[in-house]
Amino acid sequence: MQHYLQFKDFSADEYAYLFARAALIKKKFKAYEKHHTLVDRTLAMIFEKASTRTRVSFEAGMYQLGGSVVHLTTGDSQLGRAEPIEDSAKVISRMTDLVMIRTFEQTKIERFAANSRVPVINGLTNEFHPCQVLADIFTYIEHRGSIAGKTVAWVGDGNNMANTWLQAADLLGFTVHVSTPSGYEVNQAVAGLRSSDSYRVFTDPLQACQGAHLVTTDVWTSMGYEAENEARRAAFASWCVDRTMMAAAAPDALFMHCLPAHRGEEVEAEVIDGPQSVVWDEAENRMHAQKALMEYLLLGRVA
Repeated sequence: MQHYLQFKDFSADEYAYLFARAALIKKKFKAYEKHHTLVDRTLAMIFEKASTRTRVSFEAGMYQLGGSVVHLTTGDSQLGRAEPIEDSAKVISRMTDLVMIRTFEQTKIERFAANSRVPVINGLTNEFHPCQVLADIFTYIEHRGSIAGKTVAWVGDGNNMANTWLQAADLLGFTVHVSTPSGYEVNQAVAGLRSSDSYRVFTDPLQACQGAHLVTTDVWTSMGYEAENEARRAAFASWCVDRTMMAAAAPDALFMHCLPAHRGEEVEAEVIDGPQSVVWDEAENRMHAQKALMEYLLLGRVA
């Protein structure tokens, strides 16, 4: 049994399989062909953080695989009350086949997984967002081919997305140019990197974008940090991805954003709504990449 709690939980070879499998699953979806590999399997979705894309992509994806879904929040279960995480894990994993959790601290999902009899997927924590980067890389491959040897520019907060991009670069052989305001840097220890060879740090976001094949960002204030909103707006004022940054990137560079986006803050409207943006493909691909992930965790490699 495998869990998927952070990007480095899988090998490069496993990712090669997942990307190929996601492409096949998406092709069948677009052709209205049934792909019911998880009939009679049940996914439990646990939300301590609200969600749009995570809920829709996992729920729709599981139904499309022929399975069913149980949706839980802290308001309608014992998770938000006095029951220890360990006890919830032991109960829920006896009744379902797979669990996806979207929560705050990474330690919560690790404690749940340690007591689960079924695979656990990280739908987002404060530290990591592996399903999003899984979809992002799949999207890049769709549009431009292999990401190996390429450069990804991360402009903005050194948050869970940044941590996950660094893990992906470390594993899949590309480079990340990181530019964050002072005080919001990526912590290599939290990211869990083997070395710093796969990323470079830039104080100037324009320099980070120079020659990049992909430019990506996120909101300035992630969920759970709303009290810092005004301070972050002031600190991040120069980290809005604009047309000048995209012009400094490679001529065929793509723009990505995990959404929701605030036009005029972390990205100009002309960029996110422009011809280099693939954010809608990226959002849809959460579903296809996660279908491949769920299938792999439950069935292994399918011929």
